[in-house]
Amino acid sequence: MVTDSSKTTMDSWKDKERYVRILHDAEAGEYGVLAVIAYNIEQIVGFVRAAEQSRSPLIIQFFPWAIDATDGLLVRTAADAASRATVPIAIHLDHAQSEEIIKHAADNLPFDSIMIDMSHHEKEVNLQKTRELVEYCNRRQIATEAEPGRIEGGEDGVMDTAGLEACMTTPEEVDEFVGTGVDALAPAFGNIHGEYGPRGPQLDFQRLKMIHRKARGRVSLALHGTNGFSPETLKKCVEAGVSKVNVNKLVLEDYYEHFNSNAGKMPHTQLIEVGIQNVADLTSYWMEICGSTGKAGGYF
Repeated sequence: MVTDSSKTTMDSWKDKERYVRILHDAEAGEYGVLAVIAYNIEQIVGFVRAAEQSRSPLIIQFFPWAIDATDGLLVRTAADAASRATVPIAIHLDHAQSEEIIKHAADNLPFDSIMIDMSHHEKEVNLQKTRELVEYCNRRQIATEAEPGRIEGGEDGVMDTAGLEACMTTPEEVDEFVGTGVDALAPAFGNIHGEYGPRGPQLDFQRLKMIHRKARGRVSLALHGTNGFSPETLKKCVEAGVSKVNVNKLVLEDYYEHFNSNAGKMPHTQLIEVGIQNVADLTSYWMEICGSTGKAGGYF
């Protein structure tokens, strides 16, 4: 049982917790912070280089796949790079969808935050499991994110929910999930994981603004499902109240195009070095779009 005094003790660490502070400052400054998915060490190097060059805060995140495939090595590598950086960088586990992987990550790996994604369950089960696992993470001074509603689709490294009914987030659900103690919410407002198809994103910005009015000052909002977004669409999401901007393809497409076009046509070391710079350049571009360029001051 968590008493009032123990809850105060648990919450006090959040004043200095990197993930929480990055998002709090972003909301106060009305800009977005990129939360970039990394699949290998070259991408980690490129992301950190972009943050340093742009003087921008950054969140590097991993799907649970990275824990299983590399025995946590990629996560530890990113945490080491973050500790050496001169800008604030948090390490986040995205879409952790089982109690086992969440507890393993919280107990054994250097995550600043974990997304407790129970959205594949019905709402009441989602709320119950989220509440229990938030407390588990908080006792280990790890911040948390959750998904009220259900964002349809899937990405490389995360469960596909295409067979489940997508559910738009309601303002009432914001209150319910705030009650679990999470630090960030990933609302469903027409956004999907994966590709949007020929019509492109069909986003309910009025819903997003309504959710932000409910959430403001209580939890930060995380944007999921940005593949194919235009700069204008991303700016509009930030203006509507999003603080954490999850990106995958947006910052990696130049990297993969380079590797697909040049593998076997240039020295391997050059292939890697150019790939790293491709990641850095495209990430810096989207940092500028989100408004986080130059916002790293005051952390160190």
